[in-house]
Amino acid sequence: PTFCGIFFMSPLLTTMSRMPLLASSRDPYAGGNNPQSQNRRNASARYSHVYVEGIQSLRQRKDFTISSKGVPIEYFEWERVIVDEIHESLCTTKEELDNMNFFKEKNRRAGRELLGVMTKDTSCRPLQYRKSIFGLTGTPLLDHTSRVIELGNLMGNTYIIGLGSHWRKLERESCRDIFLYNFLEQKQSREYRKNVYMKCQEYLTIASCRNTCEDQMKGITLTDKIHKVLMSEEEKGVYLDSQHGISKEHRILGIKPGDFDPQAGHDISRFLIQNAKVECRCKELVTVCQGILEKSPKTKIVVFTDGRIGAGIAARKSLMAGTDPLGCVWLDSKEDSRLDIAKKISWFQQGDVTEDDWKRPRILVLHFEHAAGINLQHECHNVVFFSPLYVGDGGTTGDPVVDISTELQAVGRVYRPGQKQKEVILHRIEVKGPNGENCFDSHLIQRNQNEDYKKQATNTDD
Repeated sequence: PTFCGIFFMSPLLTTMSRMPLLASSRDPYAGGNNPQSQNRRNASARYSHVYVEGIQSLRQRKDFTISSKGVPIEYFEWERVIVDEIHESLCTTKEELDNMNFFKEKNRRAGRELLGVMTKDTSCRPLQYRKSIFGLTGTPLLDHTSRVIELGNLMGNTYIIGLGSHWRKLERESCRDIFLYNFLEQKQSREYRKNVYMKCQEYLTIASCRNTCEDQMKGITLTDKIHKVLMSEEEKGVYLDSQHGISKEHRILGIKPGDFDPQAGHDISRFLIQNAKVECRCKELVTVCQGILEKSPKTKIVVFTDGRIGAGIAARKSLMAGTDPLGCVWLDSKEDSRLDIAKKISWFQQGDVTEDDWKRPRILVLHFEHAAGINLQHECHNVVFFSPLYVGDGGTTGDPVVDISTELQAVGRVYRPGQKQKEVILHRIEVKGPNGENCFDSHLIQRNQNEDYKKQATNTDD
């Protein structure tokens, strides 16, 4: 085939269970200080080896016919290969597929294996291409410099010598000597070494295409607006009572995720659920959306919520309540077909033409997990975060860089090239105590606005 416009998930890649890919998406070598790092690097290298062997065995088969179904994409030769959302390529075992449990192991990324970064021999790469291959993503890949450098080797046997000592440390015993195979060879001429390094770094800069959209966003500003709302005394009592497992004398308004110790039986999930659906937050969401629509009745609004803690349900109910509700559109993974979901999203991607178009709700409620692959910049320039994002079980389990990366992805559905308005406004709802005391929201918003974390999340730090 020379072209295919349908997204494929490789049956060979997703059903290999002989060796799972153990490294996380943010650190493909499983962390330099972990005592199990070398074992995990070996396991990761073993997975790459098994995958290549499986591909070679597949291509020797002669029993496929024109009418055969379920033929892995690795079997074909393509004119060009363009893999969109490459970071979503997962290493999933057959048991996980049978149980339809896709998200439990979502950190086991296999984008480098699918694109063939792990092997220099292009004839052994999973996707055979005649002209070019591209791995596209708007997601930082993934919050770690080494992942970006890794992408520089997509096009063949070119060795990249960026961050040489870092790469050598990680690659030395991992069976992945790709970029630095000849790096330590003796070279007499300093001028020669200088030119090698310059050319390799130039190739890396072009191949990785990092942050090229910044020039296209000139003249468009992103405004972060915080809407502060006070909880009532009654809501305060419920808020404190929901801090399950923490003794009453230590229950405070300004509690932080680190104050919950999962080892001591503290259950932060109950607190997160209650904090998300507090009544004053729901009312403020309606107030914020009403204010936006009063100024610009034709605009469309995107509300992001944390679906894991029921925030989407709380936001939806508040927008649908009352005698004259604002109304909203939401995606129901259980009831909506893929066609229904695509249709609903298209309402917020395209301009209104007919009378029926104008009658539809102007607000789209999404979960943060939907914050990838949707382009809403043509019709929307207001984004509302119903509650600040925190993913973790308390203590030290949360990762601010990952949470901020997800929030940036959500904003990026609207703040991206093609935006027609000169200003994109991010509305954050911050719940405070009855007398203006800082609460859980205050800490998370401050954390999620931290510039150092943002640089790490977007891979723009030095």
